[in-house]
Amino acid sequence: MDTSTPEGIRDGAVAADELRLLIERAERLEEEKKGIADDIKDVMNEAKSRGFDVKAIRKIISIRKKNKEEYQVEEAILDTYLAALGMR
Repeated sequence: MDTSTPEGIRDGAVAADELRLLIERAERLEEEKKGIADDIKDVMNEAKSRGFDVKAIRKIISIRKKNKEEYQVEEAILDTYLAALGMR
């Protein structure tokens, strides 16, 4: 068997149905991703309208995604760099 032939190609022909299904699935996921992004934008607009700082909220979300040790290491490096630049 020739291992240089990409998966999904059989005897020189693309498995059209399989390819179409994969593309349609990816398109549906892209649409869902857009919908979720729109929902997040709505939440941030609501937060802003209530007087919250959206940049701070986004930063907190970013921090909460990390484990405590990873965050502490990043903060230590940041503090070191800021101190070196005379900013602390």
